[in-house]
Amino acid sequence: MIALGEDTRVYLALGATDMRKSIDGLAALVVDVLQQDPCTAQVFVFCNRGRNKLKVLCWQRNGFWLCYRRLERERFRWPSVRDDAAAVTVTTRELRWLLDGLQWQRIEGHREAHFSVW
Repeated sequence: MIALGEDTRVYLALGATDMRKSIDGLAALVVDVLQQDPCTAQVFVFCNRGRNKLKVLCWQRNGFWLCYRRLERERFRWPSVRDDAAAVTVTTRELRWLLDGLQWQRIEGHREAHFSVW
């Protein structure tokens, strides 16, 4: 089971990714394009040109997880390509919003609050 903590960094790879790539191909993209280490506690998300398929790559202790999601009728609300960036960093909460099909860039959830008895 994949457990993502609230402090887990999530990278959305901008642009379209060839969904024929498997773990090794996606890990190579993480190193070459995103310039990150795929064997860390981070999550890397890739989307196809049609925006109806996602692959999520993450490392857990001694191996990779590769999750695949295909929408039958809808499209993911994927960020636009930027000249200055290869990826966008989002929170795990925003990733859940993205997977649920929400306009995650425009949603503002409740701010985190800290309570102290003293």
